[in-house]
Amino acid sequence: MDNNSRLFEQAKKIIPGGVNSPVRAFAGVGGTPRFIQKANGAYVWDEDQTQYIDYIGSWGPAIVGHAHPEVIAAVCAAAQEGLSFGAPTANEIRIAEEILHIMPSMEQVRLVSSGTEATMSAIRLARGFTGRDNIIKFEGCYHGHSDSLLVKAGSGLLTFGHPSSAGVPEDFSRHTIVLPYNDVEAIQQIFAQQGDTIAGVIVEPIAGNMNLIPANREFIQALRSLTHQYGSVLIYDEVMTGFRVALGGAQSLHGITPDLTTLGKIIGGGMPVAAFGGRADIMKCISPLGSVYQAGTLSGNPVCVAAGLKTLEIIQRPDFYTTLSARTKQLSEGLLALAQQAGLPFSSRHIGGMFGFYFTDNLPDCYHDMQNADLSLFKRFFHSMLARGVFFAPSAFEAGFVSIAHSPVIIADTLGLAAESFTEMTRGI
Repeated sequence: MDNNSRLFEQAKKIIPGGVNSPVRAFAGVGGTPRFIQKANGAYVWDEDQTQYIDYIGSWGPAIVGHAHPEVIAAVCAAAQEGLSFGAPTANEIRIAEEILHIMPSMEQVRLVSSGTEATMSAIRLARGFTGRDNIIKFEGCYHGHSDSLLVKAGSGLLTFGHPSSAGVPEDFSRHTIVLPYNDVEAIQQIFAQQGDTIAGVIVEPIAGNMNLIPANREFIQALRSLTHQYGSVLIYDEVMTGFRVALGGAQSLHGITPDLTTLGKIIGGGMPVAAFGGRADIMKCISPLGSVYQAGTLSGNPVCVAAGLKTLEIIQRPDFYTTLSARTKQLSEGLLALAQQAGLPFSSRHIGGMFGFYFTDNLPDCYHDMQNADLSLFKRFFHSMLARGVFFAPSAFEAGFVSIAHSPVIIADTLGLAAESFTEMTRGI
């Protein structure tokens, strides 16, 4: 038995499912998860010392590559001064100022420790600010595992949500309305019917949890105009897209000013840091200034903040995003060309340092479209590439990530291995 299998069997005895986050279990693709021992640059190594080109990137944070020497040095220096204080630090101010500089829609910001915490707090803040209860989210958009957001659509188009997780009371989740993504008519209808009950709308402006699906311009403009018209709070969940699709996030690409923004992943440089922020008149409702309570023992952890500050510095260096986007394009368009040559149903897209590929000829526009993709082909491709030393996300519903450490040579190597996999796959069709 190899080390990965041995560790998985050991883990399943003491950790539910053998993993500490569900997608790591390979449930969507089958097989044995890889237990990672170390990472550097564009590569990870498992417990069997097998090297992989990594396109997961810790699910987004590793934009400068794994174990970047400058980030590691910043973390080590901070750790020598103490791991946690439970008190304010000067670097909390510095990273807040840096975030506000990059994201001008955010007039004030509060640091937390996870994306789930950021979105949960933003939802509570929207409700407290407006005095309303109802929240709109969209099918296929993931905003963390807080109770308010673990709901899915009912049988009708404009229905209140029902829990998609055990342990979430249906009565609690009835204040979350789930609508189809990129459906302008649906959002117009619900505001016309219930606009004065809606505290806010939370949206992934570029979804990454039903693979990579961007919101279209008409949809985004409808969200902004309707929330403004009805006094609701527009929340851009940029935990994944912030600093990833562009320096200023998806909102800079859309030309939209949301009322609140949630951030995570990259602002921690691989360490657990997240944030929520936005208009000052909304943020002043947060305790200790206002009556909306939010707190965290490890919020603004000094070691994590040091990693985030250094990462934010690196990504603002000249030509960083031009280079990152070019390499992501090389991968995405290269995969598309190879799959088409092999005669496989395939499409792909890329935005900044994110990419998505789908085993369907039509680019998906919503979660329903993704469900119509050929998931069996994805599983075959995933395992074929994993066997060749390329680690894509173990789910057809997850976007992929390129880092600045993925050189043109590394991506060319990936494409060469993909050509082999596509050829292998055509033998079984």
